[in-house]
Order: sequence, then structure tokens, then C-alpha cells
Amino acid sequence: MVSDTDVLRYLSSLDYPAGRDDVLRQAEREGAPPEVLRALRALPPVDYANGREVARSARIDAAPEVDPAQRAAQAREPHTRVAQHLRRI
Repeated sequence: MVSDTDVLRYLSSLDYPAGRDDVLRQAEREGAPPEVLRALRALPPVDYANGREVARSARIDAAPEVDPAQRAAQAREPHTRVAQHLRRI
């Protein structure tokens, strides 16, 4: 998966609002790698007001710094909706 930073790197010169096709064309012009283009091709066909909306709508890894083992450990841990500082009480 790609991160939002990866996606936004190739859209820095895009004028908004922009549609999905505009976003994809800009990324292709900027030389985006295949994984970024794949994420952008999956965007819903709507107009985007800014790069943050594009990044939110793209299928990206929201937390690339968390490795798969950490994700698995977090998924197994009970009470995932309780703030971390309250778990130790």
C-alpha cells in the first residue's frame, strides 16, 4: 500500500477542484509509480476540492509506520476503543 504522502507528492501542482481523471492524468505526468496510480484509479468519480480529499478517498495506508506484526497485535488486544492511558487503571 501507499501512504498519503506518496499520493500527494505527485499532485502538488494540480489545480483544484479536480475530477478523478484530472488527478490520474497529473499523477501520470509527474511519473507516479504503479502502486500510486492503482490507488488513484480506485478513486470515486467525483470532484475533489484539494489533495487531502484525494488522499482520504484513495486506498492508502493511513499508518505506514506500523508494521503488519504491530497491526496484528493491536487487533488481538481487547478494549480497542478505550484510550491507551485509561487501559492501565
